[in-house]
Amino acid sequence: MKRLLALVLVTLLAVAAGRAEEPPGGYVLEVRGAIGPATVDYVTRGIDRAAERGAKLVILRMNTPGGLDNSMRDIIEAIVESPVPVATYVSPSGSRATSAGTYIMYGSHVAAMAPGTTIGAATPVQMGGMPEVDEEDARDEDDGADNGGNGNNDDNGNNDDEAGNNGNNDAPQPGSAMERKMINDAVSYIRSLAEMRGRNADWAEKAVREAASIGSSEALELNVIDVLASDMDDLLSQIDGMEVETQAGPVTLEMEGLSLEYLEPDWRNELLSVITNPNVAYILMLIGIYGIIFELANPGAIVPGVLGSISLLLALFAFQALPINYAGLGLMLLGAAFIVGEAFMPSFGVLGIGGIAAFVLGSLLLVDTGVEAYELSLEVILGVSAVSFVVIFGIATMAVRAHRRRVASGVEQMSGERAEAATDFRDGRGKVRLLGEVWNAELEGGGEVRKDDRVRVVAVEGLKVRVTAIESGRIEQ
Repeated sequence: MKRLLALVLVTLLAVAAGRAEEPPGGYVLEVRGAIGPATVDYVTRGIDRAAERGAKLVILRMNTPGGLDNSMRDIIEAIVESPVPVATYVSPSGSRATSAGTYIMYGSHVAAMAPGTTIGAATPVQMGGMPEVDEEDARDEDDGADNGGNGNNDDNGNNDDEAGNNGNNDAPQPGSAMERKMINDAVSYIRSLAEMRGRNADWAEKAVREAASIGSSEALELNVIDVLASDMDDLLSQIDGMEVETQAGPVTLEMEGLSLEYLEPDWRNELLSVITNPNVAYILMLIGIYGIIFELANPGAIVPGVLGSISLLLALFAFQALPINYAGLGLMLLGAAFIVGEAFMPSFGVLGIGGIAAFVLGSLLLVDTGVEAYELSLEVILGVSAVSFVVIFGIATMAVRAHRRRVASGVEQMSGERAEAATDFRDGRGKVRLLGEVWNAELEGGGEVRKDDRVRVVAVEGLKVRVTAIESGRIEQ
């Protein structure tokens, strides 16, 4: 009987363990806020985990204003190469998938939106918006067209050659060659994603060139998205049986009874999210620089050196994950070197002021993403500059005071000191007591010096001092 009970207990435990270890059918990743390096880490690791556990679907529940171009492309690359279908779902109502979010929607195997959500405005924001066309330049172009510059006009003066217009005559055209290059690259990229997923490529181009934005219902009508779903259950119900093309081949989605697990960012991702904030990385770099300066100035303090080293390494790690300007970083490092030089070779503020100027210029050039969440705050730069100025001013002040202060030790300190004769001077030579020591002395300026008379040191030459008599008579005991 006991053996039977034990067998039943073991069987029940095995069944319970098997159910506990059974992986979910799908994973939900919450993509909220600006898209950056931390988002890439979160999404790619989530997709990898789903692939390892044989999940049937990954859902990116999105609400984003956009983000960094490199991070966006890394996420799309992970989606395209994923053997597990990825559905991007803009939810809940009131959410948006603008800028980088639009590209990710187009790159996903399934694109879905909840009612009351928006998509679009995918113009590269680093350009600072589309420039306006100057009226005089526009008139000159019109005159050139009227003069038959193209040679393809009909009898009514209309241009028959529309092959290069691409249906975007009304769209504002970027001004500089670099702006046109960025726009055309973005258009080519989003059109290729649209064609790969069988979605509306013309509207995708409009979202880039004209920053067009539409709601969920219109997006469904224009074939920008695949599904308009009110919630997760509605989404799974509508995509059940849909066939999508993955890196591993065609996959038919079987969503009936699918269990979902929400993956939350772990501590590693949270840490990455904090330190890849340019303002945090910038402050960490400052702490690192000053920590090392204080450690070098006070060897053995340990705490400033340890804190500074850790902060500097974290800052450098964050900078390599961010799209930074290396000229700006170089100026910051040069400024830091000047500040260190001021601390160890006081130049009365010259190196320090130069260091602050280089540091501030480098800070202004360091990050220029066009994404508000990944911009270096001017207030932080000014605050750091003020702290640096106070430190340098303090160092320069101490250097000036030290320069003016009389020497307090060493041979130089003896010059001008009073001493007393230890012996009678004969032929201008004798011994004196100076700072608790007996020195050979040589008398200058003539006169007579007897034992215990006061003399003044005028120079030190090796183990001999030169003295002058300041008064006759013995020192009172």
